[in-house]
Amino acid sequence: MSRAAGEARLDVALDAPQTRHISIGMGAYARELAARLPVVAPDLRFAGFPHDRPFGLDEQVRLPLAMARARPRLTHFLSVYAPLAAPRPYLITIHDLIHLRFPEFFKRSVGLYYATVVRAVCAGAARVITDDDRTVGDLARFLGVPPAKTVVIPLGVDDVYLGDAEPLAAERPYFLYVGNHKPHKDLATLFAAWESLDPGLAADLVLTGDDDLEPDARPHRANGSLRFLGSPPAAELARYYRSAAALVHPALCEGFGLPLLEALAAGGRALASDEAVPRVLRPHVDVFAPRDVRALRALLERELELPRPREEAQRVARTLTWDRCARATAQVYRALLAESGRG
Repeated sequence: MSRAAGEARLDVALDAPQTRHISIGMGAYARELAARLPVVAPDLRFAGFPHDRPFGLDEQVRLPLAMARARPRLTHFLSVYAPLAAPRPYLITIHDLIHLRFPEFFKRSVGLYYATVVRAVCAGAARVITDDDRTVGDLARFLGVPPAKTVVIPLGVDDVYLGDAEPLAAERPYFLYVGNHKPHKDLATLFAAWESLDPGLAADLVLTGDDDLEPDARPHRANGSLRFLGSPPAAELARYYRSAAALVHPALCEGFGLPLLEALAAGGRALASDEAVPRVLRPHVDVFAPRDVRALRALLERELELPRPREEAQRVARTLTWDRCARATAQVYRALLAESGRG
């Protein structure tokens, strides 16, 4: 995405965050947009500006200086790690504000960064992109972003989940959780619901990630086992999604929840906290109130006893591609470039 000497002025500068501070989903978003925007929007000229050290000179000085030298007509920051002195006009993507909704689960310095740097960057942004309608209210409440300045663009599903994955041969039906094990994911509710299933129902519980549970947090049941998958490749994970009784996503809050989209696209079913489901997928995901063990247990038992068709959910999920996300983002660029041109 570099620009040769003598070419017309750069249209869009994209920052390319490469830091352990971003989640897997945030990293996928940045990579997919950087790769697909030049393909779906050949009328625009793009350049990428990588940075890997947030909260310091690399983010706040080197990055904006490099962008300013390129003289872009528009700048897009693909994560919350953005400089205060950003070349204008610019826009920023904020996937969620979980750190501000549940500050008890995070370091105090994270909240301070949002309250100072991120709030100021949002104030200067021409637009703020987010993944779902639910975050629009949080942006207004916590960062003072007017809803009229916010654009909702759903995320996309990796191409590997659009193929027909071969089913797994499992000893027993199993429920699947995909994600990290941080407190706001509320695995305790999933564990309690699984433990309390009717003893006559056989069901395993399978989690991605390493077995990092403390002994007193480990669930047990006689008619099922707990297993950890580590970090399986996407093609293998697609088979787990397809063959599970359901993916279960108990998080107290999500910006979008890529595992839900992946599971449905792969031909699986999904259950989730009603604070973790994007509007576009809500008709196809059975929900329960956050931390409601009894409601989740009832949904788990229903999936084991009365499994339901999955085809319509799969059809809808497969329309949410990264190309679609990139095209919608390019439309925002064109609108802003037209506005700045009139100015």
